[in-house]
Amino acid sequence: MSQYLNLIERFPLRPLGTEADLEQALAVMDELIDRPGLSRAEEDYLRVLTGLIAQYEQKAYPPERVSDAEMLRFLIEQKGVTQNAVAAATGIAESTVSEVLTGKRKLNRGHIGKLGAYFHVGPGVFSFEE
Repeated sequence: MSQYLNLIERFPLRPLGTEADLEQALAVMDELIDRPGLSRAEEDYLRVLTGLIAQYEQKAYPPERVSDAEMLRFLIEQKGVTQNAVAAATGIAESTVSEVLTGKRKLNRGHIGKLGAYFHVGPGVFSFEE
């Protein structure tokens, strides 16, 4: 338990409020990650600390939303396939794929499900709007 208390004294576990807090938290986290054979107390501290870091970063640096066209273009490029291949594999009309890529059309739930399965991604990467 003294290992845990030493860590708490060094860097108390409380919500991070500034970039300086973040830098200190990252330094402690890096040190613990690099240390072989952490005790249970150190592992518990590290788990909570990484949660606080993630919470701060999510608030301070929210991820940018990308359009369905940008996401689909990225997935096609990463997989190294063509629009035709996507259409054939998913059963989505090639014209629909093309219209989504040009921003003329939005994806529906069916499209998102088929594209998610084809590209092995969760449906949340697309922005379904009713």
